[in-house]
Amino acid sequence: MEVNIILFLSGRLTRILLPSSFLKPLFYTSTVMAVRKVYGSLDSPATLKVLACLFEHHLDFEFVPVDISAGDNRKKPFLNMSPFGQVPVFEDGGYTQFESRAIIRSMGHQYGKKGEELVFWNSQKQAVVSNWIDVEDHKFEPPALELISELLTKPRNGLAPDLAVVAKAEAQLAKVLDVYEARLAEFKYLAADNYTIADVLHLPNLQALMETPAKKLIESRARVSAWCSEILARPAWAKVVEMKLKAHA
Repeated sequence: MEVNIILFLSGRLTRILLPSSFLKPLFYTSTVMAVRKVYGSLDSPATLKVLACLFEHHLDFEFVPVDISAGDNRKKPFLNMSPFGQVPVFEDGGYTQFESRAIIRSMGHQYGKKGEELVFWNSQKQAVVSNWIDVEDHKFEPPALELISELLTKPRNGLAPDLAVVAKAEAQLAKVLDVYEARLAEFKYLAADNYTIADVLHLPNLQALMETPAKKLIESRARVSAWCSEILARPAWAKVVEMKLKAHA
């Protein structure tokens, strides 16, 4: 048995195939060690958010796959890092963190480069970013995930979507996107006129929604559609998509 290890080193994605005898249980490590590690699943939107942020900051890292379907996230070694069994986990030197939004906030402050920051050092401006992070968490993602489950995941598994669930989720998401449309009339991005972590957090679910009939909710709102197209075209997100393709090749 061989296992894929994906490294991002010096600006390049590299896939390494290692025999299972080289691997410790659950945690896939390679003979080439990166300072930073992300333990996660490429099927997890939360993991993809963190990967996008790493690429935005041009950071080298090692991706360590966690097999959720096999229950590896419920085993003691992983629970020691993430007590609720959720991916991803981020290791940076001797520092370990779980919860994707917390990881991204920390990364933005630690690695932001002048002129390319995804956060603000001004507390009031950063408070606005935090507002839109909460909106993504509590308003955007719940109906988005419902629609992705019903319109993308179920059909891929030969199941029919629940049309009542779809209708309810579409109505909820439409209200959120109406707020976004109004907001984007005032600012180029959700929190400000520059790209921030509030925008990064939307990437995986926007990508998935655009592969479903629910994309009509985005395409029917001109400013939301333009914002979506622009952030999905960012080089950092393209690297996440490439990473997924390489892993499934």
